[in-house]
Amino acid sequence: MRRLALGALVVSCLACGPPAVRSTSYADPEVTCPGGRTAWNLEVVDHRVDHEGSAQTVAAVRDGIQKSFPGCTWKNVPPAGADTIAIEIHRFRSHMEYDPGGGGSWEAAVEWTVTVSNADGQTLTEFQANEELSRPNYQGSNNEKESLSEAYQKALERTVKGLRGLPAIGASRLPQGTAPASPAAGDPRPTR
Repeated sequence: MRRLALGALVVSCLACGPPAVRSTSYADPEVTCPGGRTAWNLEVVDHRVDHEGSAQTVAAVRDGIQKSFPGCTWKNVPPAGADTIAIEIHRFRSHMEYDPGGGGSWEAAVEWTVTVSNADGQTLTEFQANEELSRPNYQGSNNEKESLSEAYQKALERTVKGLRGLPAIGASRLPQGTAPASPAAGDPRPTR
């Protein structure tokens, strides 16, 4: 009897948090890794007030990014001085809102901030992915999961598009050992 009660408690704890979202990716054969790189550190941090289901949420976001750029080598724990894509999750939930007439809709919101920085710690780009949507309460459907999955997919697609637009890192750097061109004659700017 005790085992049955303990088993029920474990199952009920595993069901906590937001529902699992459908796995999604937006791979593009022309951009297999952002910024012309072959490796990135990927930090995904849950900054929501309620951390319920945090591991599941972080895993879904990480998985979507990694599968969208299959040409990258991804690291979870960035060493100091490495190129990093950081995603801070602010909202990731769906809830039922009832209207006075007795009906209702599922309101989903997924929001995160993406910050891309180079090995020197300089921010290369920063942008928000903020998706909110409303879904009718359909009978026979897991409306919470469906509405959250749809908002997640839109936020992930926006994020992947933002990362694809990242210019090649180091494209303006001179090859190592190359001296910068001397200033034109009469140019008052000092050389570095």
